[in-house]
Amino acid sequence: MSRKQKLVVLTGAGVSAESGLDTFRDSGGLWGKYDPQVVASIDGWHRNKRLMIDFYNDLRVGLKDKKPNKAHLLIAQLEEKYNVTVITQNVDNLHERAGSTRIIHLHGELTKVRPEVGEYDRTFSEKEVIDIGYGTIDLGDLAPNGSQLRPHIVWFGESVPQIERAIEEVEQADIMLIVGTSLQVYPAAGLYRYADPHIPIYIIDPKDVAICDGRINHIKAVASEGMETFIREIEKN
Repeated sequence: MSRKQKLVVLTGAGVSAESGLDTFRDSGGLWGKYDPQVVASIDGWHRNKRLMIDFYNDLRVGLKDKKPNKAHLLIAQLEEKYNVTVITQNVDNLHERAGSTRIIHLHGELTKVRPEVGEYDRTFSEKEVIDIGYGTIDLGDLAPNGSQLRPHIVWFGESVPQIERAIEEVEQADIMLIVGTSLQVYPAAGLYRYADPHIPIYIIDPKDVAICDGRINHIKAVASEGMETFIREIEKN
């Protein structure tokens, strides 16, 4: 039996946009409505924990009624023919709900919380992380270790614990696909540079892509339409 090719998929907010979730940098996106330094930074947390808790409670509750779209489903279906790892900048759980089985969440997970101070801060161990589904937390809700619960989200000003694991996956890829991300948020934006220089890289984005790299194949389309084109392309090879 021949080895399945390793396909690494890097996804961003554009994948979930067709499910009705706000993107961040597009016109009308979250950062147009909210200052990221207020609701998405560790400094913001220290300044106003209640505001941060309420903001992520609203996002979490709103996620319950969102459903995976065609792009999520097509990415999951790739596992039938490829050894797929999804590296996502998204904090939603739509890849999981679509059926993808190997997912690295670079920026955390909306449905989970953890102690404000705990072992995670020392070792990035997730043993104190709690899955609360679509529930809410409040100021004064404490973890078993006695610390205030906080969203399990990587905020501006914090390290990205999963980035080394993501780099290792990209280094081993036979094919890389980038879909739904503007490649403006580092370190995720630089992941493609760790790919073997001889492998094909595809990027699905309806807008022009400011990357000068001759091996990148730009599919100029929204995520779901672009995924259909991508699948046709790789099936020809």
